[in-house]
Amino acid sequence: MNAKQHAEKIIAELRNAGQQAFLVGGCVRDLLLGREPADFDICTDATPEQVMAIFPETYAVGAQFGVVLVPQPEKETTGKSRESVVEVATFRSDIGYSDGRHPDEVRFTTDPKQDVLRRDFTINGLLLDPVTNRVVDFVNGRKDLESKTIRTIGEPEQRFAEDKLRMLRAVRFASRFEYAIEPRTFQAIRQLAAQIHGVSRERVRDELTKILTEGHARSAFLLLDQAGLLHELLPEIVAMKGVAQPPGFHPEGDVFVHTLLLLQYLPHPCSPTLAWGALLHDVGKPPTFRVAPDRIRFDEHVEIGVKMAEEICRRMRFSNDDTRQILALVDNHMRFADVQRMKDSTFKKFVRMPHFNEHLELHRIDCLASHGDLTLYQFTRDKSAAMPASVVRPDPLVRGDDLIAAGYTPGPQFKQILSAVEDGQLEGRFENKQQAMDFVAQEFPCDPARN
Repeated sequence: MNAKQHAEKIIAELRNAGQQAFLVGGCVRDLLLGREPADFDICTDATPEQVMAIFPETYAVGAQFGVVLVPQPEKETTGKSRESVVEVATFRSDIGYSDGRHPDEVRFTTDPKQDVLRRDFTINGLLLDPVTNRVVDFVNGRKDLESKTIRTIGEPEQRFAEDKLRMLRAVRFASRFEYAIEPRTFQAIRQLAAQIHGVSRERVRDELTKILTEGHARSAFLLLDQAGLLHELLPEIVAMKGVAQPPGFHPEGDVFVHTLLLLQYLPHPCSPTLAWGALLHDVGKPPTFRVAPDRIRFDEHVEIGVKMAEEICRRMRFSNDDTRQILALVDNHMRFADVQRMKDSTFKKFVRMPHFNEHLELHRIDCLASHGDLTLYQFTRDKSAAMPASVVRPDPLVRGDDLIAAGYTPGPQFKQILSAVEDGQLEGRFENKQQAMDFVAQEFPCDPARN
């Protein structure tokens, strides 16, 4: 049983119990557009208690707001497919939003129209009866689907006051579907953009990540800029505007133009860390811009960029692991210029960095968004692909215990010795431990008086 069939079965059981029930929201929108919904939501006049009585195995994660999760019974799942969980929400109207996200009071209702009127955008306010395929439309959502328009349900100022993240969601939907934001809705976003700071940083981060990874990041960031939201959330990106670059390397234009072009080349699907690394890879250029006698220069833009990216990651509350990878992408994106001149040991250490595929992909799209020359990308890809893992990351010929057995005392010099031995091994100068230890004895003679 797939997710849609699971949702339809829930609706059938609710109706058999005498309740109203419809598919609602994004799944209806996607079905009407011929897209595969990511998930399925149901609205009903059944109270949370009634839903949980009909479906004993439920997760009452938001019962106070009328939301219950109904999982697909284990016996109905097959293979390794993801468990299907459907959100079932009671018809309700919301009263007040003091915290800018959650309603102060929830009033359950038996009127589906009242439930629809509290939702965000008309294209997300459609109900569908899966039995008859009848669409129930109280807000002209089908008309806005046909005209490719993002419009709030009711007054835009009120909808955005209820949850200010909806301003970002409007941009995301407009970009994802290549729709226009209705003028009054867009004007409200421009007027209220500064209030986006009332949204938790985690929610903002997650919404921006969706914008970056859904396949329309360039158009979305242009829209974020026009709406004033980019200035509020990522002023470091706005600062890229008008920062000229050497035309020989960057015929496409300034740093802002380059960065947005690069976003256009992001693969889809795309990992969040690659997307953010791409967005921030040149964030250090505006503060390091200078015009030298020979050409425009950005001295130490990588080092400055890493510090700036770290502050942004901290501001957006990224995990330590994600921050580490994003900073690594910023820190290493210029190293590809040297790959053809690298010693074998340096090249092997370079390509065995964690998630090197993201480094290689960032270099590829960085080239496509500038000079278009993929020579270094192809060289790195082909050379690394020809190297077995045992060659790139071989078992060490010499370990700390071997040095101790040879009379060396553990200390700071150990790291230097082991690194030198590893370089020789990666470059093919040593074939066995004895050769490596002979090298150690010659280059780092053991002083009995010090040991």
